Amino acid sequence: MAKSRVRLAVLGSAAVLTAGALAPAQLAGAQPASAASYEWVALGDSYTAGVIRAAGDVFEIPRDGCERTDRSYPQVIDRDLGSLIELTNVSCGAATVEDVTFRAQSPIGRNVPGLPQDPDYPFPPVPPQTEAVRAGTDVVTVGAGGNTLGFAEILFKCLELGSGSGGVGTPCKDDLADSIPGKLATVAKDYDAMLATLHQRAPKAKLLAVGYPTVIPQDTSKCQYNDLQQFAHITSGDLDWLRTDVLEPLNKTIEKSAGTQDTATFIDLYESSRNHSVCDTGKWVEGVFDSDNQAALVHPNARGHQNAADQITPAIINVIA
Repeated sequence: MAKSRVRLAVLGSAAVLTAGALAPAQLAGAQPASAASYEWVALGDSYTAGVIRAAGDVFEIPRDGCERTDRSYPQVIDRDLGSLIELTNVSCGAATVEDVTFRAQSPIGRNVPGLPQDPDYPFPPVPPQTEAVRAGTDVVTVGAGGNTLGFAEILFKCLELGSGSGGVGTPCKDDLADSIPGKLATVAKDYDAMLATLHQRAPKAKLLAVGYPTVIPQDTSKCQYNDLQQFAHITSGDLDWLRTDVLEPLNKTIEKSAGTQDTATFIDLYESSRNHSVCDTGKWVEGVFDSDNQAALVHPNARGHQNAADQITPAIINVIA
């Protein structure tokens, strides 16, 4: 396809992104391989895969335990640009940066501490995600780092320590603050190694390092203590600490790592989602539970994934147009 024709087609696709979000769900890979001129591989953890019910339905049959959902941002973008770019989505819930880079992962499905076990668990291991990247891959998106930091474990610890506190004090900060710099250093080391591996596997590919959205508002007085659809038992002081000393530095670490690679670009989701945190009206990230009382464990809903698609799509268009 001539480059000018691709540009016209891409621009036409970009004009209907919002309408595309309302179209009937279409599974990954629905476009024939021969129809696509470019190859895109989506890597990442649950913030890429979708995982929670508020981010759509799991579409793999049989399930592999990674819990990729049909309203996650790779699937949203694929529906909009599917005729131009072939998606391979190997993102997986609970993936660490090492799982993306070199280690086979045993997916956990929808196992949540304290809730009934996933009936299909255990699942066979899935290969390291980078194995899906080939020399001819044109674009790689990767959203990872939160599980290497141990954000889920930190969150559960903050819930435990905040229980019975009445919302007062910073019990989680007091217990965990000293461990965070070392965890961030591990994220930086592993992320650098991952980007180097991706560049080695696909030297001509554009690497899009996707950051994490706003989860906690600047004004934590919006967050109600003991509200299970927000942060349940986490104190306001600990929420401030989680925002300023854990989540914002995580994004800065990813951005810095991406800046060391000529072929990598950081995709900022934080600013565009600033007023759509767990505690905001019109939230793009669910709390510990969603409005239907389904476990959500602080993950983006379909609106959050649509915002991610809106930020990532122009970067993909710049590569293929």
